[in-house]
Amino acid sequence: MIDRRRLISLLPAAILAPYGRALAQPAGAKPIKRIRTDTLEIAYEESGPQTGTPVLLMHGFPYDPRAYDDVVPPLVAAGYRTIVPYLRGYGPTRFLSAQTPRSGQQAALGRDLLELMDALGLPNAALVGYDWGGRAACVVAALWPERVRGLVSANGYTIQDIAASKIPATPEQEHRLWYQYYFHTERGRAGLQANRHDLCKLLWRLWSPNWKFDDATYDRTARSFDNPDFVDVVIQSYRHRFGYAQGDPALEPVEKLLAAQPKIKVPTIVLQGEGDGVNTPGASDTQARFFTGRYQRRLIPVIGHNVPQEAPAVVAAAVLELLKA
Repeated sequence: MIDRRRLISLLPAAILAPYGRALAQPAGAKPIKRIRTDTLEIAYEESGPQTGTPVLLMHGFPYDPRAYDDVVPPLVAAGYRTIVPYLRGYGPTRFLSAQTPRSGQQAALGRDLLELMDALGLPNAALVGYDWGGRAACVVAALWPERVRGLVSANGYTIQDIAASKIPATPEQEHRLWYQYYFHTERGRAGLQANRHDLCKLLWRLWSPNWKFDDATYDRTARSFDNPDFVDVVIQSYRHRFGYAQGDPALEPVEKLLAAQPKIKVPTIVLQGEGDGVNTPGASDTQARFFTGRYQRRLIPVIGHNVPQEAPAVVAAAVLELLKA
């Protein structure tokens, strides 16, 4: 039997590009729009009035815009315009050039978000994110605060301190991060290439142990991992954050700014799931020093790592509170 994911992953982006909609848009998803930046053709889903205050909702690894399906309706009902992009390496988003490094480093995620805002003509917006998407939002909020009306960040301040990454964590936390060390090896790259569906599903279960999602829920998102650049972007991301892979040279100026661990001065609400199986509540407990503006941290009982999909009402309420303040 032909392994569809394996076949798709081996095809070059130029061949796949014309068929992006058919490959990556699950049944029931909103119509996908596309817009070009200097680096990417970014696929995104948009809802609400064009005149509404924009809210960008950023997914993480290994997730996709389906995480925000139940966050969007209350925001639209309140008159806001929601934009939910597929990150680089996910779903129908594509690199414009074969020569662009398939980087998943934090500077790339932040720049992608900023350039998306530029391409859409958004002077500023509210930013919402978790995991990789939370990191992108934190980067933009820290370096370009004039572009950010407010920040809702699950998992807290997630700008990486790469210089300190070689200092071991507690044995318990090292155990939680096994997948990152796996991705540091070529065996890990091969494992993600061959077993991305089952490996990512395992991470969902481990990171959100109290969330009883069904196969259909997972499969609606897992189609986004068929992107031809998914493996390269993921592997580079988890190697770069430990200093084990070179970054995109074009992004080095941004990485130098992030190395200083810049403070975030925009109004921020941090949401932390008490049941998070990878970033436990203790990880964000001492991060108030990174936020110099109006700041709140809220613990959500039972909820795991995938905060917007597990607790959509909490996320929507936080966004509405920030924008109405």
